[in-house]
Amino acid sequence: MEAKMKSQAHQKEEEAARLETWKYAFAFAPIAVLKCAIELQISETVERHGGSIMLPELSTALRCSPSALHRIMRYLIHHGFFKQTRMIRDQESSVCYTQTPRSRLLLKDGMAALILLESSPETLGPWHGLSRRALVNDDSASEASHGGVDSWEHAEANPDQTKLFNDAMACHAKVAMLAIIKQYPEVFEGIRTLVDVGGGDGTALNILVKACPWIRGVNYDRPPVISMAPRHEGVEHVGGDMFEMVPKGDAIFLMWVLHNWGDEECIRILRNCMDAIPKDKGKVIIADAVVKEGEGEDEYSKIHLALDMVMISFMEKGKERTSKEWEYLLNEAGFTKYTVKDTKTTVSVIEAYP
Repeated sequence: MEAKMKSQAHQKEEEAARLETWKYAFAFAPIAVLKCAIELQISETVERHGGSIMLPELSTALRCSPSALHRIMRYLIHHGFFKQTRMIRDQESSVCYTQTPRSRLLLKDGMAALILLESSPETLGPWHGLSRRALVNDDSASEASHGGVDSWEHAEANPDQTKLFNDAMACHAKVAMLAIIKQYPEVFEGIRTLVDVGGGDGTALNILVKACPWIRGVNYDRPPVISMAPRHEGVEHVGGDMFEMVPKGDAIFLMWVLHNWGDEECIRILRNCMDAIPKDKGKVIIADAVVKEGEGEDEYSKIHLALDMVMISFMEKGKERTSKEWEYLLNEAGFTKYTVKDTKTTVSVIEAYP
């Protein structure tokens, strides 16, 4: 009897494992369907119709096959994007689709740019070289898929991909910066000049300066990036190389920058940041992932681990770091103390002092 029960339990475990593995086998489907929804502008169309629209109208507006559209919407609804109801019009029943908080994130001012970047052929390519990246330590999967050049060189040679990347980073910057300002406004108190190193198109500084008008923002990035940055009131765009120097300010801000580089490069960047701030009251503010392990894991831990796989695939030395790994970088760069604040987003806020 006991042997039979063990056999049944083992069979159930195998069935559960097989079901879960089927999900992984088709794990590409969600991002592919979200990309489709964004490209078809489904959320924009529903929003223009007051947040709710019937299938015939949606099909006509998108110039899509009603049958194909119904099946795409069925998938999105199952995953929490849109709700489905039935409405009666002219004595006929028709399916009606309504926006949800998730579907609104597919709007242009939501997370659409980030999804389009991650689902683009240019971004998906390096994933196919993940095993090679693990086996060959002197060549990244990204370089292999981009003809032997690294991600930054490839981006500069492909303006469309550069814009897609900058739009996606601006999308992330908006969410992260608003969270930091809302939860920890004291981080920016007393700062007159803040230098955003690797600030892209200046979205993060634009949000910060509007929320904290006493701050003068300096957006510092590579000249090709700065040349594409739009004008923001209260923000000065400066081109340069963070490995050579960092403009002086009361505080230096680094968001989603250091995870792109290895320890040696990060220490060099942090030392340049140290040289740029007053020794008595200056600080460096880092907004980046802090990987939690074991009992400390939370709802963002899986995202941080996925981002770490992105780093292996795309960057030669980049990685997401644990609190101990951050401590090592800061100590080696010469910082005497630091604090870590969890924002319950993809980034934590690390304040480092000389």
